[in-house]
Amino acid sequence: MARQTKQSRQPRRPTPRGWPGPGGGMVGYVDPAPEWRGTSVQVCGLWPFGAGAGTPMVGVPLGRDLDSGATVCCDPISWFSRTGLLANPSMFVLGRPGLGKSTIVRRMALGLSGYGVHPMIFGDLKPDYVDLIRAIGGQVISLGRGRGNLNVLDPGESGRAAARLTGEARQRLLADIHGRRLHMVSALVTILRSAPPTDREETILSTALNVLDDRFDATSGRVPVLADVVQVIKDAPEAVRSVALDRGDITRYRDITENLEASLTALLGDGRLGGTFAKPTTEPMKLDRPVCFDISGIDDSEALLQAAALLSCWSYGFGAVSAAHALADAGLEPQRNYFLVMDELWRVLQAGRGLVDRVNALTRLDRQRGVGLAMITHSIDDLLALPTEEDRTKAKGFVERAGMVVCAGLPPAELPQLGQIVELTEAEKRLLVDWSTPPAWDAANGRRAEPPGLGNFLIKVGNRPGIPLHVDLTAAELGVNNTNKRWNK
Repeated sequence: MARQTKQSRQPRRPTPRGWPGPGGGMVGYVDPAPEWRGTSVQVCGLWPFGAGAGTPMVGVPLGRDLDSGATVCCDPISWFSRTGLLANPSMFVLGRPGLGKSTIVRRMALGLSGYGVHPMIFGDLKPDYVDLIRAIGGQVISLGRGRGNLNVLDPGESGRAAARLTGEARQRLLADIHGRRLHMVSALVTILRSAPPTDREETILSTALNVLDDRFDATSGRVPVLADVVQVIKDAPEAVRSVALDRGDITRYRDITENLEASLTALLGDGRLGGTFAKPTTEPMKLDRPVCFDISGIDDSEALLQAAALLSCWSYGFGAVSAAHALADAGLEPQRNYFLVMDELWRVLQAGRGLVDRVNALTRLDRQRGVGLAMITHSIDDLLALPTEEDRTKAKGFVERAGMVVCAGLPPAELPQLGQIVELTEAEKRLLVDWSTPPAWDAANGRRAEPPGLGNFLIKVGNRPGIPLHVDLTAAELGVNNTNKRWNK
């Protein structure tokens, strides 16, 4: 009895959630304390109630961390140049259609334009970026049947830059122009044939382009077109006959060049690729502002023409950026930074065997000099659906070499393949699969509900834990973010 009396005299103590027991008023849930974000200068007097954010605060504000609610700032250029988090300023974006891949890239492009970086959209098929580029004062170039042409032999800004340079810098730029012309013509032949030209045919093309440069020098006042390449091959100059190994027999020369001549001739008229790339360029590209090549006028049924248009825009645009670097190095122009966007990568890679090499050659820029690159496709399957093991390995290299990988929702079958390239934890895999769940039917409103993964992304950098975030659009962005405008009334 004495022991019970002693225990009964001990006062009860409240827990952090209140008094326990019947009538004590203990709460089962405590609302989190309100949080505000500010700079260290603004909140320094609130110590010790301040807490540092768990995500980098450098770069374009993208959205909120799904775990902590903190603001996530990220873009490949800022994370490379200002934080050293990336080995190179490039990113690869993967995700199912309709989950916002273009939206997060648009947000980065908009934010970087505020930092003085020019977004360059080399081929917009939807269009996803046209309204944004117009809104920030950029240049929109329309291409397609009856809309506009892009001469694949037109050096554009590169030619004008070479005329301003001297010495070794000029020779390097001229060599770059020749290489890009050769790669582009060979790529068009590859798309037309679904197979690359032979080594002999590429050598003939290279020599024909050199002959063409002699015929159309700076004083001629005209930029050559593909029809001029065909004419050079028909004329059979000694330099071309020599590399064709015709052994002095003109009949043998005609036999050797017949297939190449036929493929080039098919690019001139009303064939599958039309004359879009064989006529003079309709509108030259400018380097002092954002640029978007609008190819949305090309129907999805013309898959080869879409692939050719994308590849031509990439070649033309990368060449122009290289010219801008050459002029900046020579002190003739200010150093400009660019954010290059290559959307719908899978359309080009699957258009013909060997096109992976063409894309790889085009993207070999000195990105350490202020150029960021974003490549976008739907899934790893897009890269593994290529016809040869060699092409599949090279395509996977695009993801492996990217400074960061940004993933939206992905189906479960994708994850083992993605896991071989990007290290994912089980929790991260579950997130990506959950985000890929199909949307439910909203019976109350009689329409489909938004997909559960819409606007959610996982940022992966090397072996670091991923950063899950959600992107919400501002009112200003909603005006330039309608990718289904043709369905709206």
